[in-house]
Parts: sequence; C-alpha cells; structure tokens
Amino acid sequence: MKNRFVVTVCRLHVKDKNKLLIMGWFWENQMSDNRLTVLLDKKELSFVVEEKDLVIGEQKERDGMLITKQYYLWVNLPSNWKESKKLYVINTRKDKNDTCCMVTTEKLQHAGQKMPKHIDAGTLTDNGFSVSGWYIDYENVKMTFWDANGKNYPMYIKIKKRLDVARAYPEVQESEIVGFVATYKGEVPKKVRVHLESDTKKNDYVLTLKMSALRRKSIKLKRGYNKVKSYYHQFGAVSTVKKIYGKATKRDTISYQSWYKMQRPSRSVLSAQSKQVFPYMPKISIVVPLYKTPEKYLTAMIASIRGQSYLNWELCLSDGSGTNSPIKDVLQKYENEDKRIRVVYNEKPLKISDNTNEALKISTGEFIAFTDHDDMLAPNALFECIYELNRNKDIDIIYTDEDKIDMSGKEHFMPHFKTDFNIDMLRSTNYICHLFVVKRDIYEKVGMLNHEFDGAQDYDFVLRCIEKTGNIKHIPKILYHWRAHKDSTAENPESKMYAFEAGVRAVQAHYDRLRIQAKVSSTALNGIYRTKYILTEQPLVSIVIPNKDHIEDLDKCIKSLQNKNEYTNLEYIIVENNSKEERTFDFYKELEKNNPKARVIFWEGKGFNYPAINNFGKKQAKGNYILFLNNDTEILNKDCIEEMLGFCMRSDVGAVGARLFYEDETIQHAGVIVGLGGVAGHAFVGAGPGDPGYFGRIVMAQDYSAVTAACMMIKREVFEEVGGFDEEYAVAFNDVDLCMKIRKAGYLIVYNPYAKLKHYESKSRGYEDSDEKVERFHSEVRLFSSRWKEFLIKGDPYYNPNLTLDKNDFSLNVNMDKIGGQ
Repeated sequence: MKNRFVVTVCRLHVKDKNKLLIMGWFWENQMSDNRLTVLLDKKELSFVVEEKDLVIGEQKERDGMLITKQYYLWVNLPSNWKESKKLYVINTRKDKNDTCCMVTTEKLQHAGQKMPKHIDAGTLTDNGFSVSGWYIDYENVKMTFWDANGKNYPMYIKIKKRLDVARAYPEVQESEIVGFVATYKGEVPKKVRVHLESDTKKNDYVLTLKMSALRRKSIKLKRGYNKVKSYYHQFGAVSTVKKIYGKATKRDTISYQSWYKMQRPSRSVLSAQSKQVFPYMPKISIVVPLYKTPEKYLTAMIASIRGQSYLNWELCLSDGSGTNSPIKDVLQKYENEDKRIRVVYNEKPLKISDNTNEALKISTGEFIAFTDHDDMLAPNALFECIYELNRNKDIDIIYTDEDKIDMSGKEHFMPHFKTDFNIDMLRSTNYICHLFVVKRDIYEKVGMLNHEFDGAQDYDFVLRCIEKTGNIKHIPKILYHWRAHKDSTAENPESKMYAFEAGVRAVQAHYDRLRIQAKVSSTALNGIYRTKYILTEQPLVSIVIPNKDHIEDLDKCIKSLQNKNEYTNLEYIIVENNSKEERTFDFYKELEKNNPKARVIFWEGKGFNYPAINNFGKKQAKGNYILFLNNDTEILNKDCIEEMLGFCMRSDVGAVGARLFYEDETIQHAGVIVGLGGVAGHAFVGAGPGDPGYFGRIVMAQDYSAVTAACMMIKREVFEEVGGFDEEYAVAFNDVDLCMKIRKAGYLIVYNPYAKLKHYESKSRGYEDSDEKVERFHSEVRLFSSRWKEFLIKGDPYYNPNLTLDKNDFSLNVNMDKIGGQ
C-alpha cells in the first residue's frame, strides 16, 4: 500500500482507562480516500479522528516529502475491553487492507498501570549529582530520592516546562506536566531510587550513577537499538540509514558552523541563479568606505562581491586613506579588471560618514547596499534581494540575517536571526544592521549620512529611511558576514564606546523628528537603548483583577500597587470569582472600606471562564486604559504602570505586556511566540537573573505577536474594536487570541521589560484536575489552531524560521529543510 498509516503511539488515555489514543501519520501526508478501522478482536470500535497541522520544527521528511499533518484517533473502549485479546488498527484503500498496528490488551493494561513519567538522566556534578526527567501530576504526585540502604536524599528541585511531553500527551493540561531537574550536593551513592507516589499509583526508577564503562556502553547500545527499530518501522530502510548517518555525524546537535555549511547554496544552485532572468533586474550599487584596509580583507570583500550570482551590480568604493594610500595600487588593479568597480581617491583622510558619502555620490543603481570594508557578502545575497523585489515591486527597504566570521574568514559564528520589521526593537538597538538595501528614491528623500552621528551613522541613516516608508522586507537568510576582530564592535564593544553614545543621540533625533516626546538613554548592555515616554497627561488606569479566595496573594498584589507604584490615577476592580472561604468576603469589606480606589464586583457565572470574568470587569471600568492583572502578581518597580502607559498611549500600539519573574527570579514571561510548542509559548521561560536573552531580547523593548494577560495593558477603544476576550477560550490562549485580533486590526503589541513584576502563577482559579476541564483545555487548543491556522503555518513574524519551536531559548532549528529553496 502506497499511502501507509504509520502508528507512532497506541496507549490508554491518562485519565480515562476506557479511552484509547492512537497517534500517527500518512505517507502521502493526508488521509485522502483511505479509511481507518479499529478492531477489538473482531468487533469494530467507534472513534473520533483529529487532524493536526504540524508547525515548522515539528515537521518531518520522508523520501523527499514533507510530513506536515498528524492524526489523533480517540477510541472509545467498551467497559469489558480487558476480556478481549488483541486490538488492531487497519488502513484500507481501494479494498486493500493493511494492518498498521497490533497490540495485545494485556500489554495495554500493563502500560496503563504505570504512572506516566520518564527519568531522562542521572548526572554526576562537581559536588554531587543531578536527576532530570518528567512526570504527569493529576493525582497529587510526590517524588522522593533514596539510595540502596534506605537513605533519603533531600534534593533541590527546579521545575521546567516540557513542550515535548505536552505534544505526546495532548489529553493532559500543560500545568499537570512536571519537568524537573533535581540536584544534590554531597556524597554520591552508587545508585539512586526515584520514588514517585500518587493517590493510586507507585513507581520506582533506579538510576546507576557510578557504573563501569562496559555497562554504560551496553545501556547506550540498547537504547540506540530501540530507537533504530522504531524509526525503521515509521520511515523504512533508506530514511533510517540517513538518520543513522545524521546521528553518527552529530547532525541533530550540530554547531552553527556545520549548519551554515548545509544551508548555503551549492555551486550548481549559484550557477543556475546567475543564468536566471527576472522581469525586473535593477542595478544594485554596493557602497563601501575604505580606510587603510588590510589587503587580505579588502581582496576578500571584493571577491565576495564579484562572486555574486546576480550580476547587475556596481561596487562604489571611496578610499579615505588620504595621500600615500597603501591600497591605491590594489584598487587601480581591480578598476582595470572589472568595469563594475568604481573608486573615488580622496586626497585627505576622511571619517566614516564623509567617506561613505563620497562613494554614494558615484552610485547610479536603483538600489543601494551598504557593506563595511572588511566584511563579506554571501554569494547569493543580491540574488535573494532581486527575487523578493520581483515578488513585490513596492519594496523600498530590504534587510537580511547575518553572522560573524573570524579573521581568517573561515569560521562562522554568532548568527543573528532577526524578526521581521520591528519598530520598537529598532528603537532599542540597530538590529537591522547588515545587509541593508534601500531604494534610491528613499535615499534621495533622506539625504546622505550625517557625520554628527559618526559611530552610529548607519543607525541614524536606517532610522531616517524607515520614517519614509512602511514597505520593508526582511529576508530570513544569512547573507552577510561581519568580520570580528579585536577592534570591531562585533566582538569587543568597549573599543567603540563613542559609537554607543552616538546611538543614543541617533534614536533621540528620530523621536524629535517625529515629534514624539521621549527620553533615550543607554543601558548596562552596550548598544541597547531605553526609551522613556514623557506622559503629557495622567489618564485613569482601571486595573481589573480576577480573584477566587487566596486573599494573601490579593493583599500582596494590592499593597504593591499602593506602596511600590508611584502612578496614582488608578482604580482597582476586583472581580470576585466563586470564592468559598468566608474570610475572603470579610477581606473584601475591609478593602473597600479602607481603600477608596478599590471596588469588588461579583461575577455570577459558574466554573471558571477567564475571558468572561475580564470582560465583565472591563464593563465596570471607568478608565480609557485597562490593566488586566492576575491576583498572584507583585509590582517590583515604582514606574511599572507609567512604563506600560507610555507605550500604550501611542496611537499605533494596542496592548503592552511586562517582564514577569518567578519567585526565584527566573523569567516567567518575556513575550509570547506564536507556534512555540505547537500553539504558543512564553519566550525565555526559566532564564536566570542577569541573562539578557538572545541578542538582548529579554531586556529590550520590542514588538511581539502576543503577551500574557497576567499583566497586560490595553486601550479601551482597541479592546472594544476587536470585541474583547473571546469567551470560547475559557482557560487557555484567550490572551494570545486577543493579541492576534489586535494585530489583525493593525495595532502593535509591545513587550516592555522595564515594567517588572513577580508572578506566583495561577491562583485566581481552581486546579484543572477533572477530565471535563482537561478536555476543555484541548478543545481550546484545537480552536486556536483552527482559527489561526494560516498564521501558525507561515510562522510568527517576530520570531525566525531558523530558530526552533521546541525550546523557548531561541536556539538553532537543526531539524529544518533549507529556508526558501529558490
């Protein structure tokens, strides 16, 4: 059978032992006219088929076909199913049957009696040992650690999110999946027993911490054999051989250097590109200022231009070395060899802006690209730009991803995979940088580089250009190689402090031109700037706080608003949500009596519906700005609300989120990436104190597709325009859905790291412990995935397709095909 159905999972539902989950995929990536049948012995069982689109990062390849769909079969088992012997999954097409899975009921029972868990590893540390793994906690699971003699080891346990487990157990609430790393400082036992005990089950897992090399190798071989057998069953012999080769060459854990070599176009592709004729083939002028450039770097730069697969270019060089230039003879040689190379020989030494301007004066191309004198372009850089211009002739500005190269030009490192155009990130740092290509019409409107910003002259120029157009295209490919040496800001930023000081002035000048009242300052991280908006009025901010009991948390939240926060024009709307404790209502009475800003309103709905509660609270709000705030949060900085309000009062902004910390000061929220983990997830969860994140993204203001409503400020008029929270999302993704609607209406969602709060996690509602609540959660996952299907497939514009969706740390996506493919 050509369109085989490959079963990857066949197990009992975690909570309903009369329900079965079968997961799998089709060789042709769709069910088509295939028919699946599930038999218990000879009796046909009813089931529901659920089709899931896999996002980039989850997709797999089989013999050249990209598998983008996965199928869930939720099978209803009869109450006496244990009396049967075998279960079969049959795939039928054109009257041909294929038994794609057979499992005994005895095996299903045995597996179902075990607690869902996995111990990943036991590792020796410098002063003790650690154990990592996960378990599913829906029955009050307790975990302890023992040695062979019955000695208990008090471990320090750090909880981690496990997106991989969430995908494997779709019937389980994400909060019930406990990923952990347990560490112990002290004497290391030979073996440690991990004991997990719930209300109904007990499981032990024994780890050997000290084992012989032979034993370790034997275990590794056994695990490897099981993985190979599973992969062979799914993909066949050819793909299995390829996978083994990839593992042997460490393709799954490759360095960026190796990844780049696999991603760059081959010679045959470059040759084909050089012969391709486009309807629109404008000349691109590459402008480069030179100053006593070492000859080996100069020749490498010129060679990278001459090696372009797109041929309609000119290289405009300005030699600002002055009289007796050491590179004059080399430049004259290149001029004679290639008529596309043009040089201005300046009699006096020139600084960077004036030098670049001399090169600009001799440019004739319809587009202008900027390159530094010791950097290099990827051979397909200009081709990729022309390819995009032929897809959209309205494009005025193009920028690309970039990496660093060492002094030899052979080692690639520190790739910068950028977001699509992100105005608030650009006001925080010059993330666009290289490669930057601009249409001549825009250049002529903004003028040449300004020497007053030398050191950040390119930053100032980019800001002036983007003020004139919104037709900006980001190409998510590494097309520029920035040479890093000891005198370069690429590797030693302290050597050019004047550049960062000029950067402050460049951003300030940008605001001044736009008549935006803001104050720009530098931060502890060189090259990252902070914008503080000057409030011209003090509008009323209505703070909507859902609450169910937990008055200690609510009290802490309100006290932080009263005592730590300095913005005073506030009202607190406490939305009572089915509290049961009498002392809660006593607290409400005291709160309203002693705090004139506080009002308690009563939501009469049943159960927990977060969007309905917040929509109800908003209706009672008097302010034009609404701050949705969880009751288990605590403001940390005095200007927190002022910070959020400054961004929210901008006409182009719809909502603003904050930086949230766990109690241990690790990151709980620094923006939301749509598609992370399959649907949406917080960026940088668990990042430690002082960690700036990928290229500073934890600590800089920027635009995201979504932020969490645990602390979200939104304009009243925008909230009403998009219809508020969708009450179909009772528990999950209601805030992400709201943000998506705001973005669709044309507004920005801003993450502001300078608004800081602690978030002690969701205590505003009950524990999701019933099958009904779990099913509700997963129905909301399906709703979001269906409603925003095209967005999920295309990918989050504020992320990058070269980065993984399996982790939240912006690490490299090593399981991807080549981006683009032209």
